[in-house]
Formats: sequence, structure tokens, C-alpha cells
Amino acid sequence: MPVLLAQPRGFCAGVTRAIEIVERVLEQHGAPVYVFHEIVHNQWVVNDLRSRGVVFVDALDAVPEGAQLVFSAHGVATRVVDQAQRLGLHAVDATCPLVSKVHQQAQRFVRQGHTLLMIGHAGHEEVVGTMGQVDAPVHLVSRVEDVQALPLPADAPLAYVTQTTLSLDDTRDIIAALHARYPRIVGPEVDGICYATQNRQVAVRALAAQVDVVLVVGARNSSNSNRLREVAGHAGVPAHLVQDASDIRSEWLTSPALQTLRVGITSGASTPELLVQQVVSALRQRHAGPVVQLPGVQERAHFRLPAELVAPVG
Repeated sequence: MPVLLAQPRGFCAGVTRAIEIVERVLEQHGAPVYVFHEIVHNQWVVNDLRSRGVVFVDALDAVPEGAQLVFSAHGVATRVVDQAQRLGLHAVDATCPLVSKVHQQAQRFVRQGHTLLMIGHAGHEEVVGTMGQVDAPVHLVSRVEDVQALPLPADAPLAYVTQTTLSLDDTRDIIAALHARYPRIVGPEVDGICYATQNRQVAVRALAAQVDVVLVVGARNSSNSNRLREVAGHAGVPAHLVQDASDIRSEWLTSPALQTLRVGITSGASTPELLVQQVVSALRQRHAGPVVQLPGVQERAHFRLPAELVAPVG
């Protein structure tokens, strides 16, 4: 059973930065450290940090006064930041810089007098955080069909921003529908989708062209991991999301028509490489075969840590 690995896959710079922020706060202040929502959407990462003294909360009322608090990589609404200040919490912001860029775009569009549309998935923490960055109504658009349901006139001054972890193809279709109905609308095209999301979707599409089945290693609540599964499926091969090796099902790896299935593996931007290698090992135990990493983009992005966590030089 040949196993092909997509490149790039796994951790992006924003996830690496967010996890390092939590680890540095732990080192500097000791446990417990509180994190508002999951720091990233991966249960292995969350459980590892929890075992080291991190407490994940969904409401700041659960955080003791004066405690150390980290905002997750997905970003938060300004009301959450304000509440943390009122409660006397020592907050460090681990919002991915690319999400922060979307926040700034949203704020700028509203200042310029535009009615804001948010392209994204309802209830996702990044969407909730971005919509909560502006003091104005925001209309959520999740599907092309939502565009026709918008209660806004064709000549309204509109602007849109996008969730950073969306499908490139779906987002292009939504943007095209918005431009068709609202010719004057402004926005960042698909530039609002982060580089890591784009790179991984391009890589999994190339992977799908060379294999018979794709396994995406990632959390079930990970938007970017789910989009990778969708992209691979749209490319014409069965694609399955697995959290770890225990999720692999034998029927995915058998075919009466083929003696040997070619299996492709990729992983979401919040998935540790350790979990990918466990999946590879599990496949090789079933059917020994070559493991080949495909060529792809070499990501070299690095995001700086917050100044308060960086030790002074000298």
C-alpha cells in the first residue's frame, strides 16, 4: 500500500505561535493558566496543555480575579477583551496575526461607512470574534444561496471580509455572487483566506489526483481540516477525516477493483505531525509499502510573539 504525504501539511505559523504563547505563559507564571476557548482546534493539543496546568474556559466568569489568561488563535470580540480588563485578568492575545488583519479590515470598512458582510460559518469562534470587532450590524453569508436572501438594496455601500479557513472554491463562488448582485461591493477577494489554508488546499488537490483515497488528519471541529476533506472529495476520490490512527476503518482501504490502494495523507493546520506519523505507522502495519512525501510549497512564515513574553536581550 503506497502512502503519499501532502506537502505542506500540519501546523501553520499562527498555530505554532499560539501554542508557544501558552507554553511561555506557563513557564513565566506557572499553572494554572486559563485559555478562552480551545487555543487551537485539536483535542490532542488541548489535552497535552491541560495535563500541564492549562484550564480551558468558555466564559470569563470561570476565571479567578488576577489570573493569567490567553485568548485563542481564533480571536475574540472586543467585549471579551473589555470584560477581561474589568475582571482584572492578565490577558495575552494569541490571535493569529492573519485573523487580526481581518479584524482590521472589518473595522476599516465600517469606519468608511460600509455595511459589513462576513463570509464564514455560523458559530465558528473566528467568525464570532470578527463580527464582534465592530460596533455595527454584520450580515453573515455562509453559502451562495445566502446572497439572494440579504435584505440590502443593490446600491447599498457594502464591504465583505472572510473567515481565514474557508474553501477557496466555495469562497470564490460566494464572492462572485456578491459582485453579481452588488456591483459596488468591495472586499479582499480570496486574499482573506490565509496562506496556509490556500497552500494545504492546493496540495491536497494535487494529492487527490495521485491516490485512491485520502485521509485528512484533524479534529472534527477544525474548519480547515474539514475543508481539506471537502476539497479532496470534490477532486473525485473518497476522503475521510480522522482524529488519529484509531479512527481508520478497514473498509476505506479495500477495493475489489484494485489489488493495491494508493493512500494519500494530509493534515489540518492545527494537527501535530506526531498524529500524522501514527496514522502512517498504522497503515504500514496493515500493508507494508513505500511512504513518499510529495513536493510542495516550503512555508517559512514566522510570527513574532507578544513583546511581554520575549526575554530582553543581554
